[in-house]
Amino acid sequence: MAHVVIIGGGFAGVWSAAGAALARGAADLRITLISPNEHLVLRPRLYEPEPDLAKVELGRVLGPIGVEHLRASVSTIDTGRRVVVADGREIGYDRLVLAAGSRLVRPEDLPGAERLFDIDTLDGARRLADHLRDRENYHAVVVGAGFVGLEAATELAARGRVLLVDRSRVVGHQLGPGPREEIEAALDKLGVERRLGTTVTEVGDGYAVLSDGTRVEADAVVWAAGMRASELTRQISAELDHLGRVPVDRHLRALPEVFAAGDTAAAAFDAEHTVMQACQHATPLGKVAGYNAAADLLGVPLRDFTPGPYVTCLDLGEAGGIFTRGWDRRVLASGADGKEIKTRINQAIHPPVDDAAKILAAADHVYLELPFFPPDEETGQPGRTAARRSWRRAS
Repeated sequence: MAHVVIIGGGFAGVWSAAGAALARGAADLRITLISPNEHLVLRPRLYEPEPDLAKVELGRVLGPIGVEHLRASVSTIDTGRRVVVADGREIGYDRLVLAAGSRLVRPEDLPGAERLFDIDTLDGARRLADHLRDRENYHAVVVGAGFVGLEAATELAARGRVLLVDRSRVVGHQLGPGPREEIEAALDKLGVERRLGTTVTEVGDGYAVLSDGTRVEADAVVWAAGMRASELTRQISAELDHLGRVPVDRHLRALPEVFAAGDTAAAAFDAEHTVMQACQHATPLGKVAGYNAAADLLGVPLRDFTPGPYVTCLDLGEAGGIFTRGWDRRVLASGADGKEIKTRINQAIHPPVDDAAKILAAADHVYLELPFFPPDEETGQPGRTAARRSWRRAS
């Protein structure tokens, strides 16, 4: 029996499994997802105070659609023999989907690095939450003023004093100037202090030292700077992008028998941009890569990756949130309106469970005009009225 193997149990991996099951239909095709954990972790929600709410049991998604789950970690991909090695066991494949995700790039030579916290994984988020649980007026230092760092800093500001540190001279450098004014206003409202153009050079017991020589109080130092694709990409291609991602074509094919999805795929968004390492792209990438891996074996026409418009949603704690559209990140909603949209998105990224028909229907829904928005009650289209109202308020 032909075999599709998927590496990774995040958004891209789970939706690759669903996409492959959709293409398979009633055909005789085996699909196996390899992941060491029993849960899909909703990584974009790990900044929230109760990280254990940000998980979905994989069996409730994979079981109903007839996908096997092998709980193991892949160490080797042998593309010549079409074999992967997982916990010492060889598994053969006819088509492979690499959806192994990305990881936080932790500093290797930082004194006291073992004291750092992060919200990159469920275990990391649990450790931080447990460390600060029931504590008030703590001092936290967050290193990195990008997506993750901003959400961590503004959430932590609810119960303590927060210092946000970044090598860049501006907050949210990767976000560009579009939402910067609203972000700065939110940080001011929450009392989040900023030290820009600097970084942390030492982490001690109750303190941190900055690169300008300043020693600051720190009950927790949270590292949120830098992401890189899984090292498994190196076993697929020597031509990786600056984030360590594998180049793929419009069908998300990296090699004749290998597809890539999610944070491991350097897929074209349009003529000028590649996709972001974010769930709004990981989800449709997975749906298309998995579908195509199965379709390629079954002689079914492959699908092109055609993503919906790019949006950004950022939680800013008690100061609200921001929702933008387009690569210039034009702000459509901020404050309480932005927070409402972010909350809806955080709820909507949960995949359907226990119902094969709903899971497969979701796998067939690739193009999203405004990612994750349910049909609008006035238009029947995904979120258009809400977006128009937010735009009027923002402008």
